[in-house]
Amino acid sequence: MKAKPGRLKRYVWIAIGLLIAALLIKWLFFPSAPPPTFATATVKRGDLENSVLASGTLEAVRQVSVGAQVSGQLKSLKVKLGEEVKQGQLIAEIDDMTQQNELRNVQAALETRRAELRAKQATLKQAEQAYARQRKMLAADASSRESFESAEATLNVTRADIVALQAQIAQAEIEVDKAKVNLGYTRIVSPMDGKVVAIVTKEGQTVNSIQSAPTIIKVAQVGTMTVKAQISEADVTRVRPGQKVYFTILGEPDTRHYGVLRAIEPAPDSIQRDESTSALTNTSSTSTSSAVYYNGLFDVPNPDEVLRISMTAQVFVVLGEASQVLQIPSSALGKKGEDGWYTVRVVGEDGQPQARQIRVGMNNNVMAEVLEGLSEGEKVVSADAAPAAGRP
Repeated sequence: MKAKPGRLKRYVWIAIGLLIAALLIKWLFFPSAPPPTFATATVKRGDLENSVLASGTLEAVRQVSVGAQVSGQLKSLKVKLGEEVKQGQLIAEIDDMTQQNELRNVQAALETRRAELRAKQATLKQAEQAYARQRKMLAADASSRESFESAEATLNVTRADIVALQAQIAQAEIEVDKAKVNLGYTRIVSPMDGKVVAIVTKEGQTVNSIQSAPTIIKVAQVGTMTVKAQISEADVTRVRPGQKVYFTILGEPDTRHYGVLRAIEPAPDSIQRDESTSALTNTSSTSTSSAVYYNGLFDVPNPDEVLRISMTAQVFVVLGEASQVLQIPSSALGKKGEDGWYTVRVVGEDGQPQARQIRVGMNNNVMAEVLEGLSEGEKVVSADAAPAAGRP
């Protein structure tokens, strides 16, 4: 018995539908794993540098606070902000009325003591004459011993008074010299050549120098700048005075300023604060939780005065550098063997990676110098890419 043509056709469509459904289920729920992918990098030549990165601050190579050593009102200020000054140049004057009056007082006291000395010296002559006369009269039994002893005592007292007056005159002369010095302090001069970088006290203000010298202006030599770089304790053991350094500033990120590391301070800035010193020595938790930085110092010329005080510097201390060497990304390096060689995966002509041993030189954790094992132009696997996700 033969099947009807309509029924056979219907069976064919049902079979096709089942096949399509099976393929759709497989595609949706059982996707095939994508082939492995990876990122590659080409072995190339270039300059390589290994450096320690630090944050720094610019300071003038020399800066002084010019203060007042006497109290009084600032009568006049002779300089302006940014003005160049010379050593010994008058920069300010304090009202000197008090100092002039003090000088007159001590000068008058000195003259009084000198007049007293002259009078006492005249008295001494009389006492000497009376003593000599009483001694002769006593020898001739023309006077009593009591009168002689009285004349002798008067002579000795007069001599002692003269010694005391001479000491008082010396003290008064010191007071006069001191008053003259204080009067001179009312004229404030610059202690060095430099530029006025700050005016702290304005004209008309009263300054009090009893406890400390109040600052009038600040003068700095900005033709050379000192960079104070904060080097982490993790890196400070790798840097040494004499190493090459360079830095950039925010305003000119593409311009490098070069210098040579002059010194590394032996202790962090926190040692200057008593509480920090106590914490470092007595509290281990504090020392382990806070970062410690050591200041590295170096100088750079600043002829155009582009560099300014308190600018932030991105500092690089060069530990090593090489020119036009073969290099690959550090991420391409595999495990390091006991012999010091690294394993890398080199992409072959068939596109498949193959393991190879190479010897590495300088490595700054971004790029690594290849000493042996690779040729320029070869490709290495720098990182495995994540496989493409299948449909849910």
